[in-house]
Amino acid sequence: MLKRWLALATIVAAGLQGASAHAAGLVLGGKNFTEQYVLVEITSQYLRSKGYTVDERTGLGSVLMRSAQEHGQIDLAWEYTGTAAIVYNKITEKLDPKTMYERVKELDAKRGLVWLDASPLNNTYALGLPQQVAEKTGIRTVSQLAEKMKAEPGKKHVFAMDAEFANRPDGLKPLEAAYGMDFSRPEVRQMDPGLVYTALHNNQVALGLIYTTDGRVKGFDIVPLEDDLHYFPAYNATPVVRKPVLDQNPKLAAQLNALSAALNNDVVLEMNKQIDIDGKSVQAVAADFLRTHKLP
Repeated sequence: MLKRWLALATIVAAGLQGASAHAAGLVLGGKNFTEQYVLVEITSQYLRSKGYTVDERTGLGSVLMRSAQEHGQIDLAWEYTGTAAIVYNKITEKLDPKTMYERVKELDAKRGLVWLDASPLNNTYALGLPQQVAEKTGIRTVSQLAEKMKAEPGKKHVFAMDAEFANRPDGLKPLEAAYGMDFSRPEVRQMDPGLVYTALHNNQVALGLIYTTDGRVKGFDIVPLEDDLHYFPAYNATPVVRKPVLDQNPKLAAQLNALSAALNNDVVLEMNKQIDIDGKSVQAVAADFLRTHKLP
């Protein structure tokens, strides 16, 4: 039995390497959340329509996917500029979106990974309000929120967030310093990230830490506040491809750049909602996207 498993593992590994080497065969990697599943499915359907053979490897953690791509086991993946800068390259300085993109592009070129055009899609953090609270107060930016808090010193402002953000050195404390806010310990409500959306939807809290393209933002009528001081780093989704694969497939860069340009927060937010709230399949949502977007 052990020999059979070893033989199977060898065949799988050889097949993975073979797909990377073949001019029309691509191994497409993806992470383990809704947005990545839909990006992978859109890319897979699109490239197959252009004659490529696509083998998907989804449900991966960021670090595992990155390692697989660096070692040639994954040819193409949608990566986020902020993740590449902070997690993979340990960049701690604050960078504007363009500079961050150029920095990770330069660093990864040394590893044989090519960053194509960054999409307008920016899946970063935001502070979110229930829609009725936003309409009642007229608050649309984090600075406006900070000013309102200062004007109401005796009022309790409960802020829901995940435990990681509450405690990490680039999380809550520097956010407070950047905007001149001060949340007391009882005002900081730590919970599972998914429960933050439910708490906002049920008006259990008036402020929560969210992701800008999560489908529940639209499905639960949550209003993301503008990060007008640009505290949160950019997380622009970008196709990253191993250089030998681009060399073997001369049309691939232009095709992926066209797809990247068609993605933005509104488009992806709606697709995430259709999957997470409306219950549509990833395959159907991807097919609808490709029917309504003309790509080369």
